[in-house]
Amino acid sequence: MKAVVLILLQILNIATWIIVIQAVLSWLVMFKVLDVRNSVVGSIWGGLQRLTEPLYRPVRNLLPPMSGIDITPLIVILFIQFLSYVLTIYVFPNVP
Repeated sequence: MKAVVLILLQILNIATWIIVIQAVLSWLVMFKVLDVRNSVVGSIWGGLQRLTEPLYRPVRNLLPPMSGIDITPLIVILFIQFLSYVLTIYVFPNVP
């Protein structure tokens, strides 16, 4: 059981890093440091969008529209951290 939870925790950690990388890349694209028309940047951007959009969609459906501010990645990361904490407490109850 511990091995399964440790694998889940690692997957959640990787998901957090993918979200952070996608957020930074979106800032670089928005400020025109990177161009999505470049084939390498476009393929990385498309892959990250396909990975993160299923996580973002339910949160975006719940949030009211905000002008210019997308806090969806922050909310998803907070949920992932909460889930990691719950899994850790469940498997390792005696660790502070």
